[in-house]
Amino acid sequence: MQSLYALNTSNSDRLDIQEKFLLNSIEKIRELYLSTLSIFIELRQLEEDILDKSAKKYLATEIEKNPNRKFVNNRVLTCIAESDSIHQALDQEKIKHFQLNDQYVHQLLSEIKQHDLYNDYMNKQTDSFKEDQEFLLQVFRKIIAPNDKLYHFVEDTQISWADDWPVVNTAIDKLIKDIRSEDYIIKVPDAFKNQDDRKYALELLRKTAINTESFREMYADKAKNWDQERIAELDSIVLNMAICELTKFPSIPVKVTINEYLEIVKEYSTPKSSIFINGILDSIIKELKAENKINKAGRGLIE
Repeated sequence: MQSLYALNTSNSDRLDIQEKFLLNSIEKIRELYLSTLSIFIELRQLEEDILDKSAKKYLATEIEKNPNRKFVNNRVLTCIAESDSIHQALDQEKIKHFQLNDQYVHQLLSEIKQHDLYNDYMNKQTDSFKEDQEFLLQVFRKIIAPNDKLYHFVEDTQISWADDWPVVNTAIDKLIKDIRSEDYIIKVPDAFKNQDDRKYALELLRKTAINTESFREMYADKAKNWDQERIAELDSIVLNMAICELTKFPSIPVKVTINEYLEIVKEYSTPKSSIFINGILDSIIKELKAENKINKAGRGLIE
């Protein structure tokens, strides 16, 4: 989507440049995913260091000698912080954003400890895996993911990460929910699932770019009731990509295409865009079916 936007808004028609940008952007999403996961590692280590330092003080109090270690012992946090696959990936990619910029980790830990979530959790008499999971999930949703300073740091580190941040946060939210036990083995995904996945990304870019004008003709009349100048450039790109999937990718079900692009629009475009996109796509699909221009391979792929 970013590559197509760059093609549409620049004077260059160099598709090869955008192909390289696309592949690099996808690799960078993985880097952001790993970097964000490293925050949990750094948070746990920082709190561990604080507790150890307090316990070693010459005149340490009884509480400092025997602190409440519920946060550092959180089972889900520990699962992430001690994951071999995460550490291996971070080492291989030499990702140290939050080791080198630990002020963000200090700030996040401070905010966590001042939040009612933390106080309620630390003072609970009960202790269960489910409580650990729910606590970490709420910490991520309410404190880490929406943190403005963290977002600006991410944006300054890599400009494309500003758009990738919601996608990565959704993936990490899902990971926390997927961890069901203390011995859960986290698998760090590759940038592409396989070569077919990589091929699909490049083909979608190429076929959408090459057929942009013909795709636009398919919805030009249908968009007459909408103010043409107010139709976001992004909406046009999303429509082109969706039509490309509908007509050029026989293995992708129609419903998958519709749901996928409606989600993209809800995340990135204007409030009314999803209504606009849904209406236009519905009309186009009816026409394409009537003209037998949607040929999906496999049982149940048309509906």
